Amino acid sequence: MDHSSQRLLKEDRVHGDVMFPLAAYWIELPAGTPVLDTHWHEEAEFFLLLEGEILFQVDTDYFPLRVGEAVFIESGDIHAAYVASEGPCRFCALVFHPDLLASAQYDVIQQQTILPLQEKRQTFPRHITPAIPWQGELLKGLNALMEAYDHKMPGFEAFMKGTLLIMLSIIAPEGRFENRSLSDDADTTKINRLKKVILYIQENYREPIRTHELSELIPMSEGQFFRFFKAMTRKTPVDYINSYRIRQAAELLRQSERKISDIALEVGFDNVSYFIKVFRKTMKCSPSQFRKGEGQSSAQGQLYP
Repeated sequence: MDHSSQRLLKEDRVHGDVMFPLAAYWIELPAGTPVLDTHWHEEAEFFLLLEGEILFQVDTDYFPLRVGEAVFIESGDIHAAYVASEGPCRFCALVFHPDLLASAQYDVIQQQTILPLQEKRQTFPRHITPAIPWQGELLKGLNALMEAYDHKMPGFEAFMKGTLLIMLSIIAPEGRFENRSLSDDADTTKINRLKKVILYIQENYREPIRTHELSELIPMSEGQFFRFFKAMTRKTPVDYINSYRIRQAAELLRQSERKISDIALEVGFDNVSYFIKVFRKTMKCSPSQFRKGEGQSSAQGQLYP
């Protein structure tokens, strides 16, 4: 992947810090609320579903996720999640940089376990389910990690690093780990095209964006582009742009006391009434209710976990 592609639809959030690049998030969403828009980050991530049912996307793979199941997302993987049931959704996400697990010096653990993980040659299964006994052990480890992070007792960092290493030892036997170092060329092309389009949206969302501008980036006809984009993101280009703008507006509402009309203009809406309508549809509350904390939970204001 070229250097420009590395920035594409990349999430800017810092997870943890330089000394301990790991963070956990607990998210509760009311019924009908969008779960995760398409994005990626340099860190790896475990996503554990606690309530509800969703359709999860990693790159070009889609699969249903049920309560008690988890997803492992590689560094750099495009991922998203979509509502699959009418009830509320609750999940937790553990995001960490693979370098956290690196040995201080090159040793057998670095050679046989950490490097294969970093290079995606020997990694966790993408969909983790308790129906498979050894994957159930991974889920026990993941739950222990989330509990330790929640309580943050003295020494929890050592416990978390150690538990992640134990989880890597569970997938060491042949037939358990997955090798995703070689990807399908056609899928890679689709993913890079999508990244290019969404980078453009992220950099220009404050200005009017026309579908033909996006289709010319790939390039495709507008009709082809519309079908491609919806197949990859499950949203029309307009819906995706509006959703991204609303997430940016939510951040501004949480972080400032600026007028709602000013925020609407700042994130690319030229009509305040339309902004409020789209915000209410996306966030299940009005902008003023969101600001007061009367609508979605504060976690909803986060762009992505």
